[in-house]
Amino acid sequence: MDERIVIRDRRPSDSIPEITALLHAAYAALAAQGFRYVASHQDDDVTRRRLDRGAPLLVEREGRLIATVTLFPGSPEAFVPWYRQPGVYYFGQFGVLPSEQGKGIGTRLMDELEARARAAGATQLALDTAEGASHLIAWYERRGHRFVGYVDWPVTNYRSVVLSKPLAGRDPASEKATG
Repeated sequence: MDERIVIRDRRPSDSIPEITALLHAAYAALAAQGFRYVASHQDDDVTRRRLDRGAPLLVEREGRLIATVTLFPGSPEAFVPWYRQPGVYYFGQFGVLPSEQGKGIGTRLMDELEARARAAGATQLALDTAEGASHLIAWYERRGHRFVGYVDWPVTNYRSVVLSKPLAGRDPASEKATG
């Protein structure tokens, strides 16, 4: 493992344009496949709003930003029904620079994200991604996520699968899956 990797909380001094550029780069291959993820084209204002709604983590190597993800607590007002379940946290804006992919950075970042979700009281860690992004779905499944439903966001051009991973305690998936 690369010991020069630092996973940290976002700071007020972090550059929003740099985070936006990282997300655009990380999602470029998915955009080239025709998937219109918000992170593939969002502007700095959208990046800032999404970061401010959650608990963003940034990954640096020698002061260079190379990855990010944002953890969100579930909410009774969430658009995705699964994200309304007690104990469900979810994440978004997960991106690793293409030049850094395949080096275990995403895995380390997800391990940290899961630890932080557990510490915040989450019993499930969920996400949604394009139904056609089979390589991403397979990666999340290898990490213990399983299908719990679908969501059709009005701002994307695809239907998403909702995946969730039990972290601790009660498993709302055993009570009801959404669709």
